[in-house]
Amino acid sequence: MAKVSTKQEVSGWVGWVAFAGVLSMVLGTFQAVAGIVALFKNEVYVLGPENLWLFDYTTWGWVHLLWGIFLVLAGGAILSGKTWGRVTGVILASVSALVNFAFIPIYPLWSIVIIALCVFVIYALIVHGDEIAVE
Repeated sequence: MAKVSTKQEVSGWVGWVAFAGVLSMVLGTFQAVAGIVALFKNEVYVLGPENLWLFDYTTWGWVHLLWGIFLVLAGGAILSGKTWGRVTGVILASVSALVNFAFIPIYPLWSIVIIALCVFVIYALIVHGDEIAVE
């Protein structure tokens, strides 16, 4: 009797998922660096008196540092093909984009670059995420 294989063929797009995993780890590192800078070098980030801000730099430093650690862990899970890693990666990248949107008044160029990288991660995981799944 012939055996039918239902294994999904891996396309060239699987590289996008690996890219998303590595980029998630890079984003996490960037976020952690921004957090460490905010914690220890408050004079790097300057906010004018016309801007309304809800948190001090120490709070933002902890937010960025913890979010960076979570992104690095999610990147590792994405690279290992875990479904929960892809879901977590999309959620973390989405929230990271929102956090950096709120950070635009403090450091515009950095925040916009991080938001753009988050969009790449979200795209790769949503459109091509199932191609790297581990059975």
